[in-house]
Amino acid sequence: YGFGTLHPSPAQAPVCVVERVIDGDTVLCAGGVRVREIGIDAPELSQDPHGQLARAAHLRITPPGARLRIDTDVEQRDRYGRLLAYLWTQDGRLVAQQLAAEGYVLQATIPPNVRHADRIRAAVAAAREAGRGLWRTGGFDCAPRDRRARRC
Repeated sequence: YGFGTLHPSPAQAPVCVVERVIDGDTVLCAGGVRVREIGIDAPELSQDPHGQLARAAHLRITPPGARLRIDTDVEQRDRYGRLLAYLWTQDGRLVAQQLAAEGYVLQATIPPNVRHADRIRAAVAAAREAGRGLWRTGGFDCAPRDRRARRC
């Protein structure tokens, strides 16, 4: 994977061939590269059934074998060594925005990686207003970050 070019053109962008969807905001690409999607936070798998529902939505959008364009932002790695990136489907959809619009993730803006924050924020707001996905089931009564911190 060549991640040297910030915001490469679609023709030059590296590609993730999905090997496995790990959870609602992380995929494993062929070659062993873990990609943590920028701008979103999904329920943990242990937040049953909400984490499993978020993973299922992610799996539907990015099934094994899917070819996704990788687009990095300012910081390219998180503290766990995962690649931080926006993933784009072959038909030009931003995966994070799609998951947000369907109501399976919350926005998680962590500067300096903020390029698509407005798109994701608007998608989350529309899903919440319409009661789509986990908004309909109370799946965000405990935000993923609060669950990880054992606050709920």
